Amino acid sequence: MKDSDIAAVLNTVKNIALVGASDNPSRPSFGVMEYLLRQGYRVFPVSPKLAGQLLLGQTVYASLDQIPHPVDMVDVFRQPEAAWGVAQQAIAIGARVLWLQIGVINEQAAVLAGNAGLTVVMDRCPKIEIPRLGLEQ
Repeated sequence: MKDSDIAAVLNTVKNIALVGASDNPSRPSFGVMEYLLRQGYRVFPVSPKLAGQLLLGQTVYASLDQIPHPVDMVDVFRQPEAAWGVAQQAIAIGARVLWLQIGVINEQAAVLAGNAGLTVVMDRCPKIEIPRLGLEQ
């Protein structure tokens, strides 16, 4: 994916569902969520284990279909084999972007989402891409 395509995604999405959210500050998902909030994105953490709790001031949801707001992008912090199911859910809720974090590589999920019209970013991290592309707020 070209840098201009990644920049377009990051400049147009506002609401991000973060699947695999953690309340452990040493986990990458925690740091990325904190960073995205500081950058002005609205982040909806998704974690069945933490559902109903607050994480960085945001209500945690058990699944994507429980989020009562439109979701532009689904950012996935799960094992690669879980990405297929997340892609199906992302399609079902009408997300426009499926973002698979560094190390979350699932070609079948990418094809599924792409065929459904979603933009797919794989094996990248917005916390790295935003400053690299000069997009920091």
